[in-house]
Amino acid sequence: MNNLRMARSYLSQAEERLFHAEMALKRSKYAYCIRQCQETVELSLKGVLRAVGIEPPKWHDVGPILRREKERFPEWFKEKIDILSHVSRSLRREREASMYGDEELMIPPDELYTEYDAREALKEAKLVFEICDRLYRELTDKRIQ
Repeated sequence: MNNLRMARSYLSQAEERLFHAEMALKRSKYAYCIRQCQETVELSLKGVLRAVGIEPPKWHDVGPILRREKERFPEWFKEKIDILSHVSRSLRREREASMYGDEELMIPPDELYTEYDAREALKEAKLVFEICDRLYRELTDKRIQ
């Protein structure tokens, strides 16, 4: 039961970050939006790993773990693992840059991203969260509260 409580907590945190990502997009804070999207994806995926009894690693992209452990998931979720892994990897690449910018080129984070970048990241983060939330609800037969 502890794994399910942790999973619920991770998904609840992911949902909160998704809310902040949406607010950041509305305020034209594109770098912050992307950072919150990355955290949404990381927490969502780590939540479902916990929900099926897998201790998530301490690194940010858990796509390889999803692929390695795919047999622990229902068929419909297995079919989504490639896209989940892709989003996890692509947003992981933006994690530091969305917070610190490009320090080698001395470009601040606010100059690295556009509205398009933020909208795409948000769309992907919402998709990942929805898939993970669905799995959690199926496993527990209740909604995140």
